[in-house]
Amino acid sequence: QVQLVESGGGLVQAGGSLRLSCAASGRTFSSYALGWFRQAPGKEREIVASISRRGGSTYYADSVKGRFTISRDNAKNTVYLQMNSLKPEDTAVYYCAAGVQVSKWDYWGQGTQVTVSS
Repeated sequence: QVQLVESGGGLVQAGGSLRLSCAASGRTFSSYALGWFRQAPGKEREIVASISRRGGSTYYADSVKGRFTISRDNAKNTVYLQMNSLKPEDTAVYYCAAGVQVSKWDYWGQGTQVTVSS
């Protein structure tokens, strides 16, 4: 069992930056691939970025490539999402997820709101 708790969301102006963190419980953090997802009002949840168990492989949605960076610190049981050059369309609730493999997400956090004003 893995419990995930996101933090770092908030209100920021367009062009600004935020760094989201997701702290995980459990001793097997390094056994899981990790991902960040987001869901805007009236839209389906979409993947933003993912990272493999040891951090050697990452994936980004086209909409965030070059602006967002996912990273993980297995010693701290934490995954991060650095978000730069934020746009109003990045406004959403952001969730982190963990899974035994990328694309099979077994555990979810409660979400953190990110609002980008124009």
